Amino acid sequence: MSTDTSAVVHAHEAHSEESNWEGGESPFKVSYGKLMMWYFLLSDAFTFAGFLIAYGTLRFSSPSWPVPDFVFRTAPFDNLGMGHSTHLPLIFVTFMSFLLIVSSVTMVRAVQEGHRENKNGVVFWMLLTVIGGAGFLGCQAWEWSNLIGAEHMSVTVNPFGTHTEAGTYTAGDGHEISSGDTFQAGDSYLIHQKNGDFDQLPYTTASGESKVQSFGPKAFGALFFFITGFHGFHVFSGVLFLIIIMLNAASGLYVERKNGYEMVEKIGLYWHFVDLVWVFVFLVFYLL
Repeated sequence: MSTDTSAVVHAHEAHSEESNWEGGESPFKVSYGKLMMWYFLLSDAFTFAGFLIAYGTLRFSSPSWPVPDFVFRTAPFDNLGMGHSTHLPLIFVTFMSFLLIVSSVTMVRAVQEGHRENKNGVVFWMLLTVIGGAGFLGCQAWEWSNLIGAEHMSVTVNPFGTHTEAGTYTAGDGHEISSGDTFQAGDSYLIHQKNGDFDQLPYTTASGESKVQSFGPKAFGALFFFITGFHGFHVFSGVLFLIIIMLNAASGLYVERKNGYEMVEKIGLYWHFVDLVWVFVFLVFYLL
């Protein structure tokens, strides 16, 4: 290639690269819609990070905090009904997480079928994703109703704060109650009403003396319902968008575009983000 020809080629390449940044084409070789989705997910990631960091700060600065194995050990299929099974802690939330993770896998398959321009495949795998997301929301609704109705937890009341492990409890200042002290059995073993406020737990000492123990930090209930509710809102929104896009795909709306079902790929990015955030929520609330 001659020097003049080479110079022309390089000049053309340089002009093409510059024109990409002039608004004619995307400089990142992705569509405007996907780029904006990435921007949205990045900003949302900072929001969730702020919430979880705030929770962690309060969690590790408090002398007393609920133990997940004790708080989240009930399940609708528990043989003890309203009782508290100690054999399979966290089994129900593990099932919830499994549903969400599987729905992420089915979303991957929907995107793959979209790249192949396979309308029926896209609709089938998106339907499975919708079922998985709806199942997760149903499980979360049961968990909330159980914590509020059966365990009497709210944004201002935390009946689990003094529990550390089986048979041993800690007071609000971090000091342990005698190993011989146990909570009274019965339907109201979590709640003791005093002056109209549910703010203390009854227990008896080894000598038979009746006492009450203050609840744990109120921040636990408030942060749990707020953060899991905020994530649940994202899942609910995602399910609605999945249904809309699935119906559009089934109607053949995206067939004429011949762009690999890009809309399915964009909602897939959102759905994978929701699944990834749940991994961190699960770690912070249910494992730490």
